[in-house]
Amino acid sequence: MPVQLERRMRFPPDIRSIRRVRMMIHDALAEVADAGAAGGGSEFVDDVVLLASELSENAVIHAGTTFDLAVAAGADEVTVSVTDQGPGALELHLAEPRQRYGRAATHGRGLALVARLSTTWGTRHTADGRHTVWFTMARRPVAGEEQPAASAPAPERAWSTAEQTRWLVHVPASLARRLSPVELVQELTTRLFDLVDATAIVVEVDPGDGSGVRDLARAGASDDTGPGHVLTVPLPTTTGLRGSIRLVLREAEDSPHARELTELIADRIALTAEAHWLREVDQRRRAWMSYLAEASELLGQSLDLDLTAALVPQLVVPRLGEWCAVLLPGPVRRLRLAGLTHADEDRLPELTTVLDPDGVPGPPPELSALLAAAHRAAAPSWFSDPTDGVAIGLQARGTSVGVLLVGRPAGRAHTPEDLLLIEDIARRAALAVQNARSVEEHVQVSQMLQAALLPRALPRVPGVDFAAEYLPASTGADVGGDFYDVVAVGSDRWLLTIGDVCGKGARAAARTGLVRDVLRTLVREGRPLVQAIELLNDVMLEAADPQQFCTLAAAMLSREGPDGRGGVAVDLVLAGHAQPVVVRADGSTELIGRFGTALGLMDAVDLHGTRHLLAPGETLLLYTDGITESRRGPEQFGDQRLLDAAGGAGSSAAQLVATVRDAVQRFTLALDDDMALLAVRAERGPS
Repeated sequence: MPVQLERRMRFPPDIRSIRRVRMMIHDALAEVADAGAAGGGSEFVDDVVLLASELSENAVIHAGTTFDLAVAAGADEVTVSVTDQGPGALELHLAEPRQRYGRAATHGRGLALVARLSTTWGTRHTADGRHTVWFTMARRPVAGEEQPAASAPAPERAWSTAEQTRWLVHVPASLARRLSPVELVQELTTRLFDLVDATAIVVEVDPGDGSGVRDLARAGASDDTGPGHVLTVPLPTTTGLRGSIRLVLREAEDSPHARELTELIADRIALTAEAHWLREVDQRRRAWMSYLAEASELLGQSLDLDLTAALVPQLVVPRLGEWCAVLLPGPVRRLRLAGLTHADEDRLPELTTVLDPDGVPGPPPELSALLAAAHRAAAPSWFSDPTDGVAIGLQARGTSVGVLLVGRPAGRAHTPEDLLLIEDIARRAALAVQNARSVEEHVQVSQMLQAALLPRALPRVPGVDFAAEYLPASTGADVGGDFYDVVAVGSDRWLLTIGDVCGKGARAAARTGLVRDVLRTLVREGRPLVQAIELLNDVMLEAADPQQFCTLAAAMLSREGPDGRGGVAVDLVLAGHAQPVVVRADGSTELIGRFGTALGLMDAVDLHGTRHLLAPGETLLLYTDGITESRRGPEQFGDQRLLDAAGGAGSSAAQLVATVRDAVQRFTLALDDDMALLAVRAERGPS
């Protein structure tokens, strides 16, 4: 071909270079036309520009390197070549959109256009890694021109075996890095589909976890069950993943060639599928580890038995089953329904009537027998009524603490992985139930011990009104050191005591019982109050435990006048304790008593008895330091707030106790110490 014009230009790997390519082609063909040669018409120019743009765009998007554009134009034809340093021309085949430029992949349409529109085309590869895609387009005659003799169409160029192999297995590293494992398998499947005469190709994998076979990639017709010859090639996997490549061929004669190509690509697909499967397994295991860690944290924070039984089903549903129930032994070791939840809340009433041993009609005989067996052993058992599920005994420290029932997930059966996780949750739940039960028993013992250290009831005395209240700072798991007591000493005398033993728990409870009982005994023997408290100090010192000291306020009450119409006399002794409050009939308040030495610290104590008179309508309030030392930030409740609250109380001892208690609770955000309140009021006699 006599060349009238030849141009070369290098372009950067930028999508904006495509516009410059088009301008260069237009200018070159226009220059040839101006030189006197026919340009071939506008359609000819448009076709040349289109093909040059497609090749240049492939170089920009897929090669990602600078590329050279060469145009050689003559009177009868134009040759355009694009040279880059990227992957070969037959490798420019993407299955997914390229997010860098926001356009869909061409799926080989660029080369298809070149093959359809150009007169001849081809590729050249050099040893230094450069490769060129070129095409030649002959000028098409315009109207009025003499038509050249028709020539036989050029035969379609067939790919050699080497070219097919290269196209099938050689995925450039730059492309492989941009594709996910699933995308890479889809790319390989599409390449195989382009090379064999098949109507459909499906890559199937079975993870082996009971979820069944699923499609990993597919090419061709969506229906792979139609007519044709089916060829199945297993994936040579080495892990628990199993899979195959299934081809639906149009002709059985194509099977040997298709099998060779499929076996050639099967190794690459197997490696990629296993990488994807292993990544999914790792992600799933990480998710389950996080789930189990969160479940352990939630179960570990719950020390309430009923709350724990209600929490376990919430952790299981819907991750491991559609419904879940927890059955715990009752007082007579008979199982009771302690917790139940269902993914569909509307089905809870029906499920409750079937699973609750105390319900009507209750569990079927088979399920009842299974529950009894599961309660004795931790091995999982399967059941099918009311729905398919698994029952696992809750075993903790060699003791059966209940049964866990888990219904199968919606639409599938439990997988082996599900069963392992259910067994793990059952072990954690059993420990949580056992811990909650131990705490519950400990709380019951502590509450019984605390109740034994306080009077069961206050005496009812004509002319004298008693009221008391004890507020523990804990939830009842520990025995507090605060106590109060009212005991009759003769027919018209009563001993009031209130105190605070240092510490909590069993040691404090033992010391509290000692203080109360020894003081009762000494006073009933007729000893004066000061002398009785001094002897109590000697008894405490004999225990040789200086950490268990005690503060004490003791008052001996006696009625003045017939039937107490003259009021109530109070002989008061303070052993390291806070001063009581007297509320006068007119609402005024004051602190009374003289401070003395706390008990259990020194051999000799300094104690002082003071005598006071409660006139009719006046009230004496004794309290522990948990009242005045209650805090709201750095601020304490203090004596003045106590006096103000007591002055606004009503006309009974119970109202005074309730008023002071409410004032403290409104002041503090949370109780930091136990509080005890004991009030005695001299009633007005009948007029």
